[in-house]
Amino acid sequence: MSSTFLVVPQWQGSGSSRAMRLVDGAAAIRGDLPSTATRLIEVPLEAGDTEGTGIHRFSAIRLVRERLQQTLAELDEPAVVIGGDCGVEYAPVEHVARQGRVILLWADAHADLNTAETSPSGAFHGMVLRAMIDDGLVDPADVLMLGVRALDDAEAAFIAEAGLRSVTANQVGSVVAERADAARALGVEPVLYAHIDLDVLDPGVFAGVGFPTPFGLALDDVTAAIAAARAALPLAGAGVTEFAPSGDAESLGDDLSVILRILAALTR
Repeated sequence: MSSTFLVVPQWQGSGSSRAMRLVDGAAAIRGDLPSTATRLIEVPLEAGDTEGTGIHRFSAIRLVRERLQQTLAELDEPAVVIGGDCGVEYAPVEHVARQGRVILLWADAHADLNTAETSPSGAFHGMVLRAMIDDGLVDPADVLMLGVRALDDAEAAFIAEAGLRSVTANQVGSVVAERADAARALGVEPVLYAHIDLDVLDPGVFAGVGFPTPFGLALDDVTAAIAAARAALPLAGAGVTEFAPSGDAESLGDDLSVILRILAALTR
């Protein structure tokens, strides 16, 4: 798949004490990407303010979103967005939603379904999927949660109320095909977006994240799920987020090899 990589070193949406390391993580990944197919989205240096939203650093997040929207509008090919925190995913999902009904593979340890009112942290990376749903970018029935295992009470209540579905790696292909067929039955073109938060992986496989969460997935499960999703429906866009390297050179090399395997699964 011919893709453009959009590197977005946003840290302002993170609630982690390691948030600034997301900038280093994005830079490290960028070093392994083909320069001719890669664009850097500039992120403000300042933290930003809430602008009355209840979302920490919202002004900076809004500005990055606007810059991403502008760049995405210039592309003819699918984009793979490299974060940065999960908040960078709003603009690319909004972009593909203009092409059809979004089938969203949400591979993440966290559901990111809080609101400004329910969030314990005020960090947007824990609200971005809920914002997509509330703003009508994606229907809850079309969200496939893979590896989600750390929920706040309000998120669990919303999942039960909205009927969001958790899937295993082995189920991804058949469920993507099912949701694509449901969209076509309504006369709507389905489009696939894959969100990969690196904390979906077990910390024994990948620990360079702000919130490592036990009992995660193996790398082979994640790449197999991506392959199965793509076999069922062509990929319209993707994001890889939340790489916060430790600074140790050996660990950095190990982490980048994992990330490159995920990127290969998304683009080959």
